[in-house]
Amino acid sequence: MTATPASPDLKAKHRAMWGLGNYARVADELIPELGQVLVEACEIGSGDRVLDIAAGTGNAAIPAALAGAEVTASDLSPELLEIGQAHAVEAGADSLTWRVADAEALPFDDAAFDVVMSCVGIMFAPFHEKAAAELVRVVRPGGRIGLVSWTPEGFIGQMFATMKPFMAPPPEGAQPPPRWGDETHVRGLLGDQVTSVRAEKRTVDIDSFETGAEFRDFFKACYGPTIVAYRGIADDEARTAELDAALAELGDRYVTAGVMKWEYLLLTAVRS
Repeated sequence: MTATPASPDLKAKHRAMWGLGNYARVADELIPELGQVLVEACEIGSGDRVLDIAAGTGNAAIPAALAGAEVTASDLSPELLEIGQAHAVEAGADSLTWRVADAEALPFDDAAFDVVMSCVGIMFAPFHEKAAAELVRVVRPGGRIGLVSWTPEGFIGQMFATMKPFMAPPPEGAQPPPRWGDETHVRGLLGDQVTSVRAEKRTVDIDSFETGAEFRDFFKACYGPTIVAYRGIADDEARTAELDAALAELGDRYVTAGVMKWEYLLLTAVRS
């Protein structure tokens, strides 16, 4: 599939979406350990030049900096980076560099980094081929690549599948974010530009919700894509009620004794 060039309007919409709600609560309260998982998988240490693509509020960039790396955290949303900067200072990682940047057009030189990583971030760039090409371009030969992505069949992938009928259609050539959680798809994106690919499906335990309705209400308040889905049908009470019921039912299917298991793909590779 050939991606059409991303318009400034599309980028503005994506930037605004991630500024809605309170994504910092999602990262800090639900999935804080995923950043450390990625840092360890990439074997990040002192002296490594690291780029975190779509870094959000820094849940991978901050532990990478604390491991002694020279880290640049990039994201399309300046609002998220501003929160991340405050988190980094609190954690004692105030040497981090924060940079507003589009994952599909990174403002960095070829082979500029020893490690390029993304923790449930780059997967939301709409044109996967362009984002993957940029990711590979900026890591040096022999450098490491690390990705954590929600799987299509896991909870977050199913949440996006549930919301899809209620949302505006994506631009031509865009691909669903959870495809980055499909090992075959990611191997195809990276192709022969990488070697030593390792992929493993894992789960993160979420113990913040007793019911599916609690999950739904949290995401309605905090998670940009869910907020956008509801805004698109705000004038239709029946459709809103239908989405309310669908998300609550999805959550209930995944809650067992107060714990939800969210599946993700951890993939690492070496630049050829």
